[in-house]
Amino acid sequence: MNDTLLIALYAFAGAAATGLTGAGALRLVRRRSLTASLAVVAAVAVAAMFAGTLAVAQAMFLSAHDLSVVTTVLAMAAVVSMITALLLGRWIVARSRELAVAARSFGDGGDFTAPEAPATAELAAVSRELTATSARLAESRMRERALESSRRELVAWISHDLRTPLAGLRAMSEALEDGVAADPQRYLRQIRTEVERLNDMVGDLFELSRIHAGTLVLSPSRMSLYDLVGDALAGADPLARSHGVRLVGDHVEPVPVEVDGKEMSRVLGNLLVNAIRRTPADGTVAVAAERRADGVVLSVTDGCGGIPEHDLPRVFDTGWRGSDARTPPAGAGLGLAIVRGIVEAHQGHATVHNIAGGCRFEVTLPAAVT
Repeated sequence: MNDTLLIALYAFAGAAATGLTGAGALRLVRRRSLTASLAVVAAVAVAAMFAGTLAVAQAMFLSAHDLSVVTTVLAMAAVVSMITALLLGRWIVARSRELAVAARSFGDGGDFTAPEAPATAELAAVSRELTATSARLAESRMRERALESSRRELVAWISHDLRTPLAGLRAMSEALEDGVAADPQRYLRQIRTEVERLNDMVGDLFELSRIHAGTLVLSPSRMSLYDLVGDALAGADPLARSHGVRLVGDHVEPVPVEVDGKEMSRVLGNLLVNAIRRTPADGTVAVAAERRADGVVLSVTDGCGGIPEHDLPRVFDTGWRGSDARTPPAGAGLGLAIVRGIVEAHQGHATVHNIAGGCRFEVTLPAAVT
């Protein structure tokens, strides 16, 4: 075996022994500061060279003078390595602490602001992720506040809308019981009307609770929008006649869709009732359906005069009602929220925008596979 191979074997043996010791030291300090780990790594690197050199010297491959020279060089390298490791460790620890302090703002409901000091690529990646998470949390907090506001409005409106008919029902029932009703049949008809209103309100609440709980089960089947719109127009015609509003459905293409007929009939019914009640007498409510590049679009256009721009983003929120919705016939602000929930359950989306003299509600649904 030649001298070069022997030197390599002795050096490896000495360095390996030091490396195993260093691995044990790293395991002991793995939960401590990064500075300690870097110091151990630097010490192991220099000690491994030193151990290998001693092993080679003991094998008589180095003279005493050469060993002294190499040892001095290694000692100087150890000093420089340790200083560098400590400085690097302190710098990384400082950047980590700055990142930790900035991240604490999450707990206070604030936004994350990344430290301005330069950091390693890994810490910069963590900072970017925290920034993205902060944006998502801020958006979530805004949605939560909007939802809470909608819930409060809903409770207020429901309380108002329940109290009024219940008070009327009590008064009419007492009048009938005491025999002081001038026209009992009229009172009975009015009681029936109020009961139907309350029943519709409870039905809307139940439907909305299923949507929010994710328990709305759809039974889709292939059908034509032409038939779906025709049935909805026929059902809304009596209400339109009583309000003096004309219903138009001349621009409905016979486009096939895969939908739950019962739920989509409820969507169309809610949109039509909303449009009829908001359209003045002698006005027109138009229904149209067509195929577009992004799917099948069903629209209901009314003559309500338009919705204020600041209210447009809230139209489909639970409990929202326009500024003129102060009377019981306007409902409890659940109809359009139910529309959005059912449409989104069909993997579609609902939108609204103003047009000349009114507004147009559009429901976009995926086209049926041909």
